[in-house]
Amino acid sequence: MSGDAITPVFVRLKLSLLRNGLRQSGGRKAAYITSAVFALLFAALQLIGLIALRGHAHAESVVVLAVAVLGLGWAVMPLFFPSGDETLDPTRLVMLPLRPRPLVRALLTASLVGIGPLFTLCLLAGSVIAVARGGAAFAVGAVAVVLALLVCVALARAVAAANVRLLTSRKGRDLAVLSGLVIAIGAQIVNFGAQRIGASGLGELDPAAGVLQWVPPASAIGAVHAVGEGSYGLAAAQLALTAGALVALLALWSRHLTRLMTSPDGSTLPGAESAAKERSSTGLGRLLPAGRTGTVMERSLRYVWRDPKTKAAWVTSLAIGLIVPVFNAWQGTGSVYFACFAAGMLGIQMYNQFGQDTSAFWIVAMTISSTRDAYVELRARAYALLLITLPYAALVTVLTTAMLGDWRRLPEALGLSFALLGAMLATGAWTSARFPYSIPQEGYKNVAPGQTGLAWISIFGGMMAAALLCAPVIALTIWLNVSADGDDWTWLLLPVGSAYGAGLAAAGLKLAAPQTARRLPEILAAVSKG
Repeated sequence: MSGDAITPVFVRLKLSLLRNGLRQSGGRKAAYITSAVFALLFAALQLIGLIALRGHAHAESVVVLAVAVLGLGWAVMPLFFPSGDETLDPTRLVMLPLRPRPLVRALLTASLVGIGPLFTLCLLAGSVIAVARGGAAFAVGAVAVVLALLVCVALARAVAAANVRLLTSRKGRDLAVLSGLVIAIGAQIVNFGAQRIGASGLGELDPAAGVLQWVPPASAIGAVHAVGEGSYGLAAAQLALTAGALVALLALWSRHLTRLMTSPDGSTLPGAESAAKERSSTGLGRLLPAGRTGTVMERSLRYVWRDPKTKAAWVTSLAIGLIVPVFNAWQGTGSVYFACFAAGMLGIQMYNQFGQDTSAFWIVAMTISSTRDAYVELRARAYALLLITLPYAALVTVLTTAMLGDWRRLPEALGLSFALLGAMLATGAWTSARFPYSIPQEGYKNVAPGQTGLAWISIFGGMMAAALLCAPVIALTIWLNVSADGDDWTWLLLPVGSAYGAGLAAAGLKLAAPQTARRLPEILAAVSKG
């Protein structure tokens, strides 16, 4: 079958997949219609806003950055939402007698059907209207819109084809959990950018736009502005760059399609050597203490590295714990005390320790027959957390202090961080035994249905208790800072805060151990509900 013949077939296939998907349930249809209405409404408002931007001195910078961010969104969309479009998986077509080039053309055309391409088209059209001046600029704008739209779609397809073996696996689908990290980091970056723009105006965008106007698909919009300014050579170069990027993406996509449709999938057939390597003990295990303590620590660290949801929680905490103090220090509005945010974010990982094990906790429960066993289990989990948290909290504190140049307050900031961390270890161990809840292994939910109240009590109640436990160190810090001779003694806050935090952590583990040993059946039932 020729490429021209299969293109309409693939378009009809895309429409059929969409229609049949909506027929599965009324809830799915309502969710799709609601999301479509909101997306189109936002696209219409965005189009109106871009048109209103026409004639502004910095309109080009705004639209170039907007299109660049749009292209980035198309690039990462298949990685975080691999199940959003069934046609993103070309391995379903491997048994059909299709050549890569006609298949690429047909899939590219079918990819233009949907809410995403329509939203992109509205943003691109509004960008062209915002910067175009004269008939020649609008003529070039029509070409630029088509090229930019095709680059976005081809980029998403090339990324999906390059990672399809991963994205269609269970672990690959669990990578979507990391979208929370992208949202968290993106929100902080947007907040930082908005504050800078609010303080200095849209002119702050000009340097970044000057670079991104040479990055497809934003280069196509840069060409429209260049034509309006009479720089036809510059416009030709930017259009040629966009067209070249489209050709390169299509070639890359075609090559990955050829490989996928002609090479066997060996992802589920590990060799004997790799299997033996997987079974062997890691180098880290040889560095940890002997006995149960080392075994539990290694198991906890393996969860951090291998379990998608545990890894997502850790990476998100590490990122936000660094971003908040550093971004505020960068803006000159922060304080060294903001560094305590790192210890607080990582201390949350101590909460619901047994829920992180999910139904596998029954294996752990079989090894706990006394309060001593429970204490060693909790202590080893706390050690594993401290192995990452202590150096990280110290690093963030030192970095924040260096950016602010307030080295005099480094000891007290470190003391407060270590005291807070110890308090959260204490309350986290106790709430893990008293208010455990299940974390579903599949999907995006972090709490099983019906256990939301337990999660709120465990996390937020424990955080409030940790804040109260830190009150003596906080009061001492305030007293030394307001006292006439207190500045000479603030260095004491580092040993005092460290010792106080260690004492709180030890006391919390001692109190949580009998709770854990006594409530093993209830804990097992609670964490196995997901």
